[in-house]
Amino acid sequence: MRRVINYFHMSNLEQNIRDIVTCAIEHDSATKEALLVFDTDSTLARMVTNAYKQTLPHATCVNFHHASPEDIIARINTLAPKSLVVLIQSTSFRLNKFRFRLELFNRDLAVIEHPHLGRMPESEWETYMDALAYDADYYRTVGPKLKTRIDNAQQIIVRCPNAELLYNTPFEEARLNIGDYRKMKNIGGQFPIGEVFTEAVDFSGVNGTVQLYAFGNQQSRVVVPEKPVLVVIKEGLIVDTPGAPTSFTAILDLIREDEPLWVRELGFGLNRALTRTRMLEDVGSYERMCGVHLSLGQKHTIYGKPGFPKRKSKYHVDVFVDVTTVEVDGVVIYRDGAYQV
Repeated sequence: MRRVINYFHMSNLEQNIRDIVTCAIEHDSATKEALLVFDTDSTLARMVTNAYKQTLPHATCVNFHHASPEDIIARINTLAPKSLVVLIQSTSFRLNKFRFRLELFNRDLAVIEHPHLGRMPESEWETYMDALAYDADYYRTVGPKLKTRIDNAQQIIVRCPNAELLYNTPFEEARLNIGDYRKMKNIGGQFPIGEVFTEAVDFSGVNGTVQLYAFGNQQSRVVVPEKPVLVVIKEGLIVDTPGAPTSFTAILDLIREDEPLWVRELGFGLNRALTRTRMLEDVGSYERMCGVHLSLGQKHTIYGKPGFPKRKSKYHVDVFVDVTTVEVDGVVIYRDGAYQV
C-alpha cells in the first residue's frame, strides 16, 4: 500500500522552503533573479520542485533533461551577481567540464542544492521534509557556541556505551554549516543543513575506541549493521575492527588499497529532525543528524596538512558514532541526544 503524504506535510515542506529562501539565503525576489533547475525523475524531486515554484513564482524554471548543457550555461550567464540558483536533483547534475555548484559560487551566485533525492525511499520523505526546517535561533545560537568551545579546546572525549575516543590535541578552526552566510564569501550550499565540524591538529593525539551504529558504503548510502561496530584507533589510524561485519571491512579494504586508514573529520551534526532512529538513506543528507560523525580515509578538502595531498587523496567515508556523551576540556557539551551549550 502506498503511503500518502498529507496536506500538513506538504504545507510544512512549503513553509520550510520559504524559510530557506527568505531567512537563510535572504533572497529578495523583488530585486534578485532566480533560476530553478530540476528533474522529474523521482516523486520527492517533484514535490520539492513544486514547493520552490510556490515560493519563487517568478523564477525561470528549467527541466535539466529538456535542455542542453549549453542552454543551461547560457541561462546562468545572464544572471546578475547575488542571483539565486536552485538545483533539485534525483541524482546529481553534470554538465561537461562544468563543476556546477563551485562554478556558480565563482560567479558570485547564491546556491541551494538538493542532490540525490532519488536515493530516499517513500518512507523517508517526511523525515527529509522536516530536516529542511530552518530554526534560525537554534542554529545561530548553538552553532557559534559549539565552534567557540572547539576552537579553544585542548581535549575532546567522545564516549560510547562500551568505548571511549580521546582527542588530546588542539583542533583545526571549526567550520559552520548553519545557514548563516552573512560573513561568508559563498551564499548557500547543500540542504538539509546543520553541522559544526573540525579535525585534530595533531593526529598522534587521537587514540582509543569508538562504536559506530551506521556507516556509508561505496554507493554513499547509509548501512546499519545488526550491532554497533567497534573501531580501535591509534594515533589517528584505524588499527583494528574486532568482530566487524564484512559490509564494513569491505569499505576499509577498499580504502586501504590506495591510502592509510585515517580518521579525519570530527563532525557535530545539529539537525534535530535526523536522529539514530529517524534516518535518511543518503549519506550526504543524513550527515547532518543530531550527533557525532567521523570521516575515514585521507581526503578532506577543507583542511590541508603536510602529507595529505588533496589531489591524490581519494576517500572520505562518513561514519556515525553510537555516542552517549561528548566532553570538551572536561565539560559535557552533548548528552542524551542534545547539545548542552
